[in-house]
Amino acid sequence: MRRAMTMTALIAAVGLMTACGSGGGGDAEKERADKGTSTSSSEPASEGQDKTYEVTLEVGGEGRSSIYYNLDTNHFEQVTLPWKKSESLTLTSTQLKVGTIVSVAPGPVKLSDGRLGAAPCSITVDGKKVVEDPGGVDGKHLCEYTIH
Repeated sequence: MRRAMTMTALIAAVGLMTACGSGGGGDAEKERADKGTSTSSSEPASEGQDKTYEVTLEVGGEGRSSIYYNLDTNHFEQVTLPWKKSESLTLTSTQLKVGTIVSVAPGPVKLSDGRLGAAPCSITVDGKKVVEDPGGVDGKHLCEYTIH
């Protein structure tokens, strides 16, 4: 249980940093510009070239469990399993360049042998399964994918 709580707290922190860290380029961008490797080019501005993805998060198992997930914002819910969440996610041209993380961290469920373990999870983007975690006692217990 402690491991699940620690993992949930860690994922929440990463999600917050991801959400809060999308501001200006700061010193690193200035350094690239000074070195002649500016992130801008002579190509036309890519504003208005947003792209929409259909993202589906799934958590398997039976019973009730807690789930932390990040699509457009961070969420934490108590749900009945199996659980599925689909959402259209539109990324701006900047988000497409740096990538946007989507994730789901399932809480513990009772396994067939009576022990507690993480529920299985998966992420599907535009109909293609891009990440799958079998859950159980061993493993990562997190499904995470960066959309570019």
